[in-house]
Amino acid sequence: MNNIFAVAGVVIKELYRRKDFYVLFIVTILICVMMASVNIYNDAHIVRYLKEICLLLIWICSLVVAVTTTARQIPAERENRTLLPLLAKPLTRVQLIVGKFLGCWLACGLTLVCFYIFFGALSASREHQWPLMNYFQAAMLHWFMLGIVVAMALLGSLVFAAPSSNSTICFVIIGGILFAARHLDQVALTLREPLRTVVYSLYFAIPHLELFDLRDLVIHNWPLIEWKYFGLALLYALFYMGVFLVAACQVFRRKAVN
Repeated sequence: MNNIFAVAGVVIKELYRRKDFYVLFIVTILICVMMASVNIYNDAHIVRYLKEICLLLIWICSLVVAVTTTARQIPAERENRTLLPLLAKPLTRVQLIVGKFLGCWLACGLTLVCFYIFFGALSASREHQWPLMNYFQAAMLHWFMLGIVVAMALLGSLVFAAPSSNSTICFVIIGGILFAARHLDQVALTLREPLRTVVYSLYFAIPHLELFDLRDLVIHNWPLIEWKYFGLALLYALFYMGVFLVAACQVFRRKAVN
């Protein structure tokens, strides 16, 4: 475990040394503060549109940080010729993969803490209330969703040649899941066999990232979701993290490192 945490610590240090997160965070702050300073017809409910825009930016920025940070981990080690020295130490390939995943996932968690603290302060300045449990559920499910994305991008970094191609394919897959996956079961009803079975199988096989989207809960101050469903969603995310990590370990075990 010490080796895994050591690798994860290096990944976290790399995040705050690079400028990606700072640029995205500052841009989000500037856009949201500018939107908050606008008073449209003295409408108190306009804060919902502000919250929607802010949460959308948080989702976009967090996905960018998760995918780009993860996609360059293994290729950067190979390009800098530090992969062989790492594996020459008492560090197995599985420990390296798990350490990279844990570091990227924790780094995403730190970015979400910064984003949601800013979001909570901005919302409280307009609504004068702090629905902390709503924020907790939304942020926690958001973080576990990013865990699936990180594991997926880590697997892609072992399959695709360059970080740019891996990032592009991951963004396309994530966008397709978020916007189209929820409708696949309805599309399957309009198809004939055997295509209907194929589409249904795809619908149940892919990770449904849209299930972790609780933005409406926060925007409209809806009641909390039941904790049993909250726990099931976390287990659902852990399952897909495990699937992608096991696949990444199997690919990396058979992959030449030179």
